[in-house]
Amino acid sequence: MTAPLPPHPSAAAGPIAHGGNLHEAATRYGIPYAHWLDLSTGINPHGYPVPPVPADAWRRLPDEGDGFAARAALYYSAPDAAHVLPVAGSQAAIRALPALLPRATVGIAPLTYGEYAPAFARAGHQVAPLDTRGDTLPAALTHVAIVNPDNPTATHLDAGRLLRWHAQLSERGGTLLVDEAFADALPAASLAASAYRDGLIVLRSPGKFFGLAGVRAGFVLAAPALLATLRDTLGAWTVSGPARHAVSAAFADTAWQVQMRERLGSESARLVALLHACGFSTRGTPLFAWTDDARAAALHEALARRGVWTRLFAPSSVAPSSVAPSGSVRFGLPGTEAEWSRFERHLQEAMRAIDATQTG
Repeated sequence: MTAPLPPHPSAAAGPIAHGGNLHEAATRYGIPYAHWLDLSTGINPHGYPVPPVPADAWRRLPDEGDGFAARAALYYSAPDAAHVLPVAGSQAAIRALPALLPRATVGIAPLTYGEYAPAFARAGHQVAPLDTRGDTLPAALTHVAIVNPDNPTATHLDAGRLLRWHAQLSERGGTLLVDEAFADALPAASLAASAYRDGLIVLRSPGKFFGLAGVRAGFVLAAPALLATLRDTLGAWTVSGPARHAVSAAFADTAWQVQMRERLGSESARLVALLHACGFSTRGTPLFAWTDDARAAALHEALARRGVWTRLFAPSSVAPSSVAPSGSVRFGLPGTEAEWSRFERHLQEAMRAIDATQTG
């Protein structure tokens, strides 16, 4: 008999916290909303310059024959448009997909995007913490949901390991779901080209790399039969006409994409250098840096008191205890030189305050 796995710590969580919650920060710290520097998300601060929206995009219902799925298939290197379903942000898919899979035990990393464990639990699955370090999955797992690279830990699994996991799960009648929301800056690592495989689902989002989170558009890449079921579940017109216009323009602008990958690489290195200078070890992607230093929670608090909002991950939501036992913090990128200067100044002030507390 297969031994049961321990429950995932976030499966029965209450309200799920997300970055970008500046109104909450403003209320908690008594600093007006407009005075905050928001580094609490991993969204590109240099958003794609969307061209003017045609009037028809506002007047007409979205038309599934407009080639939107085909443009996404080309950009993501998916097999073809039949393997791509546009959705209202990958969040819509995260909520809907668990109910379409056979109820079983699903493995999810202890510290990852917080929507996955509750979504699978609500759909009747057993949710267990996933150790991402090995090639062989526990026999008790039928499904795995993985964010690659992970948010927030930036753990990055190579395609070979993920495909070996997929093969194991397929033998059990299971599914591998890979969320590649932060993969645009690292396109060679994507499994999008393998989306023809039964039991493999890849989620993509233009919100992070293109800085278009507000359009609420995303894509599910999978076998056509699964996409047909998901389409029936979500209904018609999931992505608005203006959103389709914005994302299509971004996908077509290869020169902007190349330039932005270079820029984000340079700016992420600058962010890491600032944190390293303060003695923090980090991991990250081109869009954010993450630290599980023992001083992480104190740094989050000290920065917040100075109007700099970062994303705190509390230790109580994490298992095993070896993962960020004292809590951890994610830092997004400042968007302007003035914001960089402000962050550096307040980072130094925050470190002096922390040092004074620890030595006082």
